[in-house]
Amino acid sequence: MVRFDRISIHIKGFDPMSDFIQSVDERTRLAGTNRLEILLFSLGVDKNTDKQEVFGINVFKVREVIHIPEITHTPDAPPGVEGMVSLRGTMIPVISLAHFCGIDAAEPPNIMIVSEYNNHMLGFLVHSVEHILRMEWNQIKVPPPMLAHQMGGLITAVSELKDKRIVMILDVERILAETTHFEEDEQHLYQGVDPVARPGTVLFADDSSVARKQISTTLEKMGMSYISASNGLEAWKKMLEMKDRASDHDLPVTDYVQLVLTDVEMPEMDGYVLTKNIKDEPAFANIPVVMHSSLSADANVNLGRAVGADHYVPKFNPVELNNTLRKAMGEEEG
Repeated sequence: MVRFDRISIHIKGFDPMSDFIQSVDERTRLAGTNRLEILLFSLGVDKNTDKQEVFGINVFKVREVIHIPEITHTPDAPPGVEGMVSLRGTMIPVISLAHFCGIDAAEPPNIMIVSEYNNHMLGFLVHSVEHILRMEWNQIKVPPPMLAHQMGGLITAVSELKDKRIVMILDVERILAETTHFEEDEQHLYQGVDPVARPGTVLFADDSSVARKQISTTLEKMGMSYISASNGLEAWKKMLEMKDRASDHDLPVTDYVQLVLTDVEMPEMDGYVLTKNIKDEPAFANIPVVMHSSLSADANVNLGRAVGADHYVPKFNPVELNNTLRKAMGEEEG
C-alpha cells in the first residue's frame, strides 16, 4: 500500500489531530479523484496596498511547517534567497516568497514551509498559515489575464473560497528556476539530447510556463513535433478532438499523436485523472503516458503507476526526459 508520512506541523494554533490533518491513507486515495488538499498561507499585509492575500500550496509538496530556525546567510545568493538552514543535519535553501511576489510586508515572516521538489527540500518563508483545505481540481481555475500578470506573472491558478476570498497558487517551479538559474547554461543542460531515429508527435500538458519552455526545447532537440496544453482538461479535449478526427478519416489516433507527457498538478484536471481517462479509452490503447512532475517521491511515482502511467520522470532534467521518452517510444536510451 502506498503511504505518505504525516505532515509535521509545529505552529501554535495547529492541532495535528484536527480535522484538517487527514489520515495518510485517506490522503493517498485523493489520487485519481481529481481532488487535492492545499495548505492556505499568507505573506502578510502589503504596506503599499494594505491588503493581505491568500495563497495555497499542494499538501503533497509540504513536509513540515515550523517556526523559522536560525538562517545562515550566504554571500552572492540570488535575490529572494535568504540563506540556508540546517534541518536535522541537512542544509536547505530558504526562499522569501514575498520578495518574488513583490509584497512589501508590514511585518517580517515567522513561519517556514518546508517543501520537497525533485527529492530536494527547501524552505519558503511566509507570514502565517491558516489550515488545510480539501478541494477539487475543477475548482482550481486558470487565472484571468489581469490577475495572471500580477506578482510578476507567478500566479498559475486561482480559486474562490467559501468566504469569497481568492486563493492564489504560485508557479513555484518558476521561482525555483530563478533561484537556481537552471536555464543559464543551456548548452550544458541539453548536452546528450539528440534527434530520435523515428520522429513523432507528443502531446504535453503543464501549467508552468518554465516547464513548458523546457519541454518544448527538449522535444525540438529530439526532432519531435508537439502539441501543448496548459492543463489536463485542455489536454483531454485535444485528445478527444484527435480521436474524432481519426474516426472521421478511418485512421488510428496514433497517426496524430504517439505519446502523452503530463504534469501531475494542474488546474481544472490533474495528471492522475488525465492519465486514467486516456487509459480507460480504447482508442488510446497504444499511446504511452509519461508523467513528468516535481512530485518525485516514491509514493507519487507509485500513484502514477496505479492510474496507468507507463513511465514517471522528474522535472528539470532534459537528458533524463529524453531518455524516458525514447524508452516509452521503444527506442534505446540516448
